[in-house]
Amino acid sequence: MLRALIEAEQSPSEMAQLAQRRMRQKLRSPAGRKVYGRRKAVVEPVLGVLKQQRGMRQFQTRGLAKVAIEFTLAALAYNLTRVHHRR
Repeated sequence: MLRALIEAEQSPSEMAQLAQRRMRQKLRSPAGRKVYGRRKAVVEPVLGVLKQQRGMRQFQTRGLAKVAIEFTLAALAYNLTRVHHRR
């Protein structure tokens, strides 16, 4: 509640600076470093597997919404196989 009152009296640039300082502190903590380190995972192998092993060089549907669904299903199938093989 006190933070909300303080932020209400600050300009947008001051609020942005405060948010940056808070995020910097959070990322410098051991837990923050661990979480941020996970963001460095490379996505390219996943796309390579979908293209090479699953034959997804082109989408079978038309339209952004349908393509999004198709890609989501392909990513879901990929993730399920990874979970299955980890056991």
